[in-house]
Amino acid sequence: MKPIHTPRYARHRFPAEVIGYAIWLYFRFPLSLRMVEEILAARGILVSYETVRQWALKFGQSFANQIRRRLPATGDKWHLDEVAINIAGRKHWLWRAVDQHGVVLDILVQSRRNAKAAKRLLRKLLKKQGITPRVMITDKLASYAAAKKAVMPGVEHRQHKGLNNRAENSHQPTRRRERIMKRFKSAGQAQRFLSVHDRVANLFRRPANTNAADHRASRAQAFRVWSEVTSAASA
Repeated sequence: MKPIHTPRYARHRFPAEVIGYAIWLYFRFPLSLRMVEEILAARGILVSYETVRQWALKFGQSFANQIRRRLPATGDKWHLDEVAINIAGRKHWLWRAVDQHGVVLDILVQSRRNAKAAKRLLRKLLKKQGITPRVMITDKLASYAAAKKAVMPGVEHRQHKGLNNRAENSHQPTRRRERIMKRFKSAGQAQRFLSVHDRVANLFRRPANTNAADHRASRAQAFRVWSEVTSAASA
């Protein structure tokens, strides 16, 4: 196959296919940068892990933004949850919202776990999603009720720990990446990485109760979207 070159990758030694593949490996799977370097080397692509890191920083968020625009509309039931993460010896809180289908709506890394932090998450969600949910489901943290009252007073709010397993389960991939990366180095790094990581996961997510044929069709569509996003598809 003849390599495809686009203005986005001008002055880059490697073509779009290689750069897109490296970024896909890094954000899709629990791999360190050195592991990605080794996988590429096994395929005859000699590139340093530092180069992969620079590619992820330069192109990752742009890819994530395009994925968000291409995915179907999200559900009307939002599950919100927060989990503690240790960054540079200090406790931070990763706030995450998912819909009833398990699609991650957004994340926000903050140093506080209070009503002000919850309001920031809700305002960010409303700005990004452009719609108000029908139902908001959280655990019994009082900050959610206070934030909901101020930001989305008309939305039904259900507070019950057992109802919020979907949001709590969505933190598991983050924990795996934390271990591989030996913890995040800063709140900014965590925010940047997870913002891209969760968008890529949304694209390749396997819906529940999907048979093999539907899964293969869905995966093929995801690869087509990824190819368009990374400009690796021919015109």
